[in-house]
Amino acid sequence: QVIDATSLGWGTRVKGFIACFAIGCLCSLLGSCLLWIPKKGLILFAVFYTLGNIASLGSTLFLMGPMKQLKRMFEPTRLIATIVMLVSI
Repeated sequence: QVIDATSLGWGTRVKGFIACFAIGCLCSLLGSCLLWIPKKGLILFAVFYTLGNIASLGSTLFLMGPMKQLKRMFEPTRLIATIVMLVSI
């Protein structure tokens, strides 16, 4: 079946989560370090920090799957936190 061919195994999901989360943390840290570069530091910070946040958020998609993650993000109890997080990105 198509569903079986496209779903990831648990080990692959964990590896994807770790890789994506590590890249997200690295980009966020790099953005914080680049903040101190004169003139272009603020732009570099904004780009790398945003990419880091998106990658870290995307890492949870590996564990739960995209639809389950989106459903949980937009539950009534988490809606305000989701909106604040998305607006801040």
